[in-house]
Amino acid sequence: MTITEPFPTARLADEDVRVLLLENIHTDGADFLRGKGFQVETRDGALGEDELIEAIQGVHLLGIRSTTYVTEKVLDAAPDLLAIGAFCIGTNQIDLAAATARGVAVFNAPYSNTRSVVELAIAEIISLARRLHEKSTDMHNGVWNKSAAGSHEIRGRTLGIIGYGNIGSQLSVIAEALGLSVVFYDIDDKLALGNAKRCSTLEELLAVADVVTLHVDGRPGNAGLFGDDEMSQMKPRSLFLNLSRGIAVDTAALRKHLESGHIAGAAVDVFPIEPKRQGDQFDSDLRGLKNVILTPHVGGSTEEAQQDIGRFVASKLRSYAAFGGTSLSVNMPGINLPADLDKHRLALVHRNAPGVLARINAVLGEHGVNLEAQSLSTRGEIGYVLTDVAEEVGPEVLAELAALPETVRLRQLS
Repeated sequence: MTITEPFPTARLADEDVRVLLLENIHTDGADFLRGKGFQVETRDGALGEDELIEAIQGVHLLGIRSTTYVTEKVLDAAPDLLAIGAFCIGTNQIDLAAATARGVAVFNAPYSNTRSVVELAIAEIISLARRLHEKSTDMHNGVWNKSAAGSHEIRGRTLGIIGYGNIGSQLSVIAEALGLSVVFYDIDDKLALGNAKRCSTLEELLAVADVVTLHVDGRPGNAGLFGDDEMSQMKPRSLFLNLSRGIAVDTAALRKHLESGHIAGAAVDVFPIEPKRQGDQFDSDLRGLKNVILTPHVGGSTEEAQQDIGRFVASKLRSYAAFGGTSLSVNMPGINLPADLDKHRLALVHRNAPGVLARINAVLGEHGVNLEAQSLSTRGEIGYVLTDVAEEVGPEVLAELAALPETVRLRQLS
């Protein structure tokens, strides 16, 4: 796990911290970081691998959303990179194992846009049940089609939620308030909220749900989760929504079931391949179907959600860069020491092995370094220790700590 390339250990002054924010991250995030003295560059669109490698040179903090992929090759080309902020929920666009192996912390926003996604799901369920999108299209084409045929209330229907995490569980509560019965399926043992009922199998859920909605994460095991077999098991004339991950659904199979009428309507916000920039060509098997609502991955794209995400992730990046804080990090052990400008702080990411802390403290003790505070935590194969000392540590001490066989990355913070 230890990296072989040298890494910078000297303290970075705030004005020397370089930040690159991509994909239209809310201005509040950039403004927050600039207000802390960081150098911030923003770009509107996503970057491909080669473009990112070129842009990331000398960058310490990287902010992305869902369309920029941070691969091992990118990380290899970014020795100065300290942390990545995913200004969204998912982190499957980041090679987390490669980031961890290089001591690069990753942060996301697991809660900030849940309400926005839930509200879109509710809006689309009602729109599909009432066929509002079809009637709106008819009206724009000059057709007056005032009819109740095929339009239904959602009250009394059964909503099947696949994935009962932050979004799925919140959707469950609001759906019940609107008169829907809720069943859910999750591979983890989740507590049912309200009157929701847990299904022991996916097949059990599909047999009873009038509306099926996916709220799963982007782990590799969810690729192809919902295909022809699952759609065949859905109730005739049921509705389908995917506001989670494009890789989870076979869109060709979905088109087949929509055209046959077995599935009465669908709303899809995420796709296996998505354009990188505004205005780029969008292609999908689902284009052109009148009973489908297509949206450009906007489940979490409300002003309120993006503002909250911008502030939340930016604050996590700043805390890590300035103080070494890893609270709510996706890949690093979560520890914090109070920000104390009267102390000098060392942050050391290391391979989780017996006796590492003793060896770190032995080096400090041999050089007469007095410890003021220390916090250690481990997570799988990685460990992280913050150490506050009374006086600034000299280069010979840093060199010895960096040379420890377990050291992945070492920084002097103040």
